[in-house]
Amino acid sequence: MILLQINQLSKYYGAELILSKIKLEVQNRDRVALVGRNGAGKSTLLKIIAGQMSFDSGELIRPKGVTIGYLAQDTGLESNLSIWDEMLTVFSGLLLKEKELRRLEEMMADPYIFQNEVSYQKVLKEYDELQHSFKDQGGYQYEADIRSVLHGLQFADHDVSTPISTLSGGQKTRLALGKLLLKKPDILILDEPTNHLDIETLSWLEQYLQGYHGAVLIVSHDRYFLDKVVNQVYEISRNAIKKFHGNFSSYLVKKAEDYERDLKQYEKQQEEIEKLRDFVQKNITRASTTKRAQSRRKQLEKMDVLDKPQGDEKSATFSFEIERQSGNEVLNIHDLAIGYEQDTISRNISLRITKGDSIALVGPNGVGKSTLLKTLIGKLHPRDGEFRFGTNVQVSYYDQEQAELFSNKRVLNELWDEHPLKPEKEIRTILGNFLFSGDDVLKTVSTLSGGEKARLALAKIMMEKGNLLILDEPTNHLDLDSKMVLENALIDYPGTILFVSHDRYFINRIATKVIELSNNGSEEFLGDYDYYIDKKQEQAEIMELEQASNSVNAGKPDEKTNYKVDKEAKKLERQRKRRLDEVELAMEKLEDEIKQCNDALCSPEVFKDHEKVQQIQEKLDKAQTELDLFMEEWAELEELV
Repeated sequence: MILLQINQLSKYYGAELILSKIKLEVQNRDRVALVGRNGAGKSTLLKIIAGQMSFDSGELIRPKGVTIGYLAQDTGLESNLSIWDEMLTVFSGLLLKEKELRRLEEMMADPYIFQNEVSYQKVLKEYDELQHSFKDQGGYQYEADIRSVLHGLQFADHDVSTPISTLSGGQKTRLALGKLLLKKPDILILDEPTNHLDIETLSWLEQYLQGYHGAVLIVSHDRYFLDKVVNQVYEISRNAIKKFHGNFSSYLVKKAEDYERDLKQYEKQQEEIEKLRDFVQKNITRASTTKRAQSRRKQLEKMDVLDKPQGDEKSATFSFEIERQSGNEVLNIHDLAIGYEQDTISRNISLRITKGDSIALVGPNGVGKSTLLKTLIGKLHPRDGEFRFGTNVQVSYYDQEQAELFSNKRVLNELWDEHPLKPEKEIRTILGNFLFSGDDVLKTVSTLSGGEKARLALAKIMMEKGNLLILDEPTNHLDLDSKMVLENALIDYPGTILFVSHDRYFINRIATKVIELSNNGSEEFLGDYDYYIDKKQEQAEIMELEQASNSVNAGKPDEKTNYKVDKEAKKLERQRKRRLDEVELAMEKLEDEIKQCNDALCSPEVFKDHEKVQQIQEKLDKAQTELDLFMEEWAELEELV
């Protein structure tokens, strides 16, 4: 069933065209991602669909009765009610029906009604109809639904009688999301729903949206989240929109393939056009060939000339360098306790960071990740314990709240005042690399968008050339393209990195270690995010098995033996699954390599060069042999897993 249809929609801000001839369709149970650069018009389109903004031309068709729920970026729930009472407002209709049911029950218990057969049957019929309606609308499960959503959004430990007005901004945003989820609209529109959510909450939201009864339309810069949730991607670029089937990773592959195909078609047509023009020019005046030349000219005139495919829009280009090398030991933390004034958030934190480490700090919201970073840079005093930086360590700090970027300076001066000896041209070039071009550098810093402030903060850090980067949520406010640029810059960075992030894809690409922070200490995992999750799962299974083992009677050795066998079997199964993932990834790379080799062998330029043909053929044979071996291993593992 089609829930929403948009045809040829256009939107202007004044004379500036924002969206042009947009076409979009949403059917029941669709999971749609809307992607594009910051400022491309994604949030504008969501507001138009939600009825909060008008459009200039085109049509938006929504069948009668289709409900839409919209959550804008960083929307906080403002209410004087308690958490529970505010969630109950979603079910006001059911509460009235429940009240009416209680009233009818009292009437049926009234001796006068009970003795009057006609009146009793009338009340009984009314009660029966109302009870069916109440049940069909979820009347017997709405309290369970509220508890489930509050638990998923990490409010399980909260007193549900807590007034919402006393909560933090992030908690209010999560409650606004929870209230919208409880309403269960036919089309659920979420603009950056992953902001203010920790990794555990993100995982819960992914599962919830996967099973959502209606359609979901999402704007998000979290690639891991998009890969788990969506099955369609609409890209907005240069005011236009294009649809791709599959999740976000599939969209990236198809987009690259489409560009290559379109470019080849364009180049092939251009060659054909050049040949036709050359023939016309040489033969139009010759009597013997003039008819053929005229025919070619008509062919040219009728030809539907392809536009040259436009690649990606301009990206930020930057890299992080260091002024001097640090010693091998960069930071040593011993039994550190952190917090504010008399409130200790986390204690017993011990951590050793060595040169070249890239460490992700993870843990639930409120556990003290940002507090730890602020303590390390001297913004907060430690509550107990100690930490010590190594020799020649120079720290550069990125603040997720960008608290220092609210000045009334111009963008140019924000950078230039800190490096007055640099010529203006160099400062402008650096800002240009971070997508501040022309008059952008004359904007007042306090008026910049979140994405612009994030890029400016990164520009400032780049110029400091510190050898230890301490980054607090560096990907917040960055669009997907800028995230990729940042990832590549950090991968090539020759120094040491300690960072907090809820972006699991980002952690996977950057981290060499993961430190899990809790209220009572820290635990180190030597690997990326996926490794950390595997180890956590393994720990949970071991704990479960040990609890089962402890409950086994000492006089029953067979049960103990079974426990050990079960434990080893689960460990072996995890190893096989990990190996299967590794083999599948290797096979994908080899298949791409084989395709590239075959494409190259079909190229006329390569075909004429015998040495090149031989080199490519050797590479192809080697890749094919490796692929065959992996295929055999994959088949064996697939049977066992």
